Amino acid sequence: MRNMQTVTMKYLCIFLSVVCALSLFGCREKAIAEGEFDSITYEVTASEDVTSVRSNESVVLEPVALGEVVYGNETVSIDASNASEGYIFVIYTGNNPKVKMQLTGPDGVTYTYNMQSQNAVIPITSGNGHYTAKIYENISGSQYSTLFTTDMDLTVTNTFGPYLYPNQYVNFNENSAIVPKARELAEGAKTDLEVVTAVYSYIVGNVVYDKDKLEAAEKTYLPDVDEVLSTKRGFCFDYAALMCSMLRSQRIPARMEIGYAGDVYHAWLSVYIDDKGWVSGMIEFNGTDWTLMDPTFAANTSNAKLKSFIGDGSNYVTKYVY
Repeated sequence: MRNMQTVTMKYLCIFLSVVCALSLFGCREKAIAEGEFDSITYEVTASEDVTSVRSNESVVLEPVALGEVVYGNETVSIDASNASEGYIFVIYTGNNPKVKMQLTGPDGVTYTYNMQSQNAVIPITSGNGHYTAKIYENISGSQYSTLFTTDMDLTVTNTFGPYLYPNQYVNFNENSAIVPKARELAEGAKTDLEVVTAVYSYIVGNVVYDKDKLEAAEKTYLPDVDEVLSTKRGFCFDYAALMCSMLRSQRIPARMEIGYAGDVYHAWLSVYIDDKGWVSGMIEFNGTDWTLMDPTFAANTSNAKLKSFIGDGSNYVTKYVY
């Protein structure tokens, strides 16, 4: 259904050589440039001299359905009890195998989610205000009927909540393997920036772009961050989800951003750093300027080509945030 924004692995991809032709339905031939890639170097200049070591304690927030503010019917419930924390909890108890949810916020952007299980945590990323939620059940093929619709006025008081809690796209829990791995990478770091650099460097240096995985994945694909960590293979959706989950487990707000990188629908991320605010780039920082953080590109193209494409970030247009 092209009239329903569905984030799929067929779109969540990037041609990994900036000199090859980019295609909206890309990540096929020439997705990985041949030959060895230059290593990415990091030059980080802290804004102040930090001598103390930050705690690398893991903090995994757990979304819950409190049942205090609920919209729904006998088949579906939308629990907005923790909307102030930046998420809603959707519970579907029917037996239809193909269920979708649409959420339209005050900015007019409509997000579409595939309900692949009975429960789904949906982040509130469009700000405070009026939201419309719609639940659809599949009839046949690409035909859906409306199961439930409701209007909600939501206020997020924890502005970092949507980017610290797990959700359907950045899905992890306290037992996930990514949690101790992120803690290991954060060992000895003095600042959040050093943690970001360590996690980013690890992913860039160890996860291999997997074109075959992209081609084999279903349209309803969602990242399994522990599987990506174990196999060290994935495509851009996996890269972004893995890094976001690791950083969130280390108390660093991280948001997955989906939109266009040049002509290709793609996934990347931004992070929040104290004294800097939201930073949409972290490959290199000279005390003033940042470049765009895109672990897929960084892992799979040369340093010179990477910087040329990323530049000031103007080649990236964000459509959705998770």
